[in-house]
Amino acid sequence: MKGVTILKNEKNNRKIIQIDIKEVAKRPNEFEDLVDVLIAEDRKDEKEISWETVKTQLKKKGKL
Repeated sequence: MKGVTILKNEKNNRKIIQIDIKEVAKRPNEFEDLVDVLIAEDRKDEKEISWETVKTQLKKKGKL
């Protein structure tokens, strides 16, 4: 995406996103989609938790 640079470390892992605010402001929806994809990709190996488990935990904490 024009206006976005992804910097990698010595192990070729993405670490920093450099953003040209003026360019991104022209297409905010595209930038939001990019961030969503990067977050999803980062979390792809996380353990999956069922909705029932989450609901139970939230109820115990009084948040649901």
